Amino acid sequence: MSNRVRKAVFPAGGLGTRFLPATKVIPKEMLALVDKPIIQYGVEEALASGIEHIILVTGRGKSAMEDHFDLSYELDATLERRGKKELLEVSRKVAHMARVSYVRQKEPLGLGHAVLCAKDLVGDEPFAVILPDDVIDAATPCLKQMIDVFNDKQGSVLATMTIDGPGISAYGVLAGSADKSNPRIYNCTGMVEKPKLEDAPSNQAIIGRYVLTPRVFELLETTKPGAGGEIQLTDGILALLKEEKVFGYSFEGKRFDAGDKFGMLQATVEFALKRPEFAEKFRNYLKGVVC
Repeated sequence: MSNRVRKAVFPAGGLGTRFLPATKVIPKEMLALVDKPIIQYGVEEALASGIEHIILVTGRGKSAMEDHFDLSYELDATLERRGKKELLEVSRKVAHMARVSYVRQKEPLGLGHAVLCAKDLVGDEPFAVILPDDVIDAATPCLKQMIDVFNDKQGSVLATMTIDGPGISAYGVLAGSADKSNPRIYNCTGMVEKPKLEDAPSNQAIIGRYVLTPRVFELLETTKPGAGGEIQLTDGILALLKEEKVFGYSFEGKRFDAGDKFGMLQATVEFALKRPEFAEKFRNYLKGVVC
């Protein structure tokens, strides 16, 4: 087994019902955050973290993602003919930015099943999982931080963020204790899915970044479907925890839930304000509309 994390799996076969009617024909992963689809932010994070191979787990009606990371000969020819060199460079850069493979999840049978669909492409090596809905703004890419922890601890790593109060009930929550070497690292002893506030084992909510050992594939193959007939990744990780060390990591950065309408609005404002070409104009506009 290789110990290098070279591959990242992007589960992207969901229906995106929270963004209907826009997602009736457009994959939610292709919704624009300023001027890039949200999945591109995750791919760029992966590449900046040293990932060499992107694996997209898609489903019916998701071909737009495949087209996005491919060459568009008609568009490129038109841009070249019109002398739009900067736009031509943008188009070609996306097509050449990563080695991308695709596998279909034929039925929406849960996150664990989506990850399992990538087994043959990942092989016998550790790998990352990135949920495209979670867009993370960080000076050092979140996944890079996690890979550093994986390399140091040689155990699977789950990204966490601190959530105090009732909001914790919307997440899987880590049980464990802070590591003596680094207070951001947690020695995981278990996890609880969407607990009541009073039952939460900590304030560390698990979010959409994972670095996992390949043993999780074998465990997912024997994981029984839970609620709704879905195979949960959490159940696979709990089984993994019985055999190997698993760590939580409270990453440095800010996470936006771009799979939620309000979260998408927050991300749009904050990422737009980082763009030097129109940040000042946009900031002045926002001041004018604040009630």
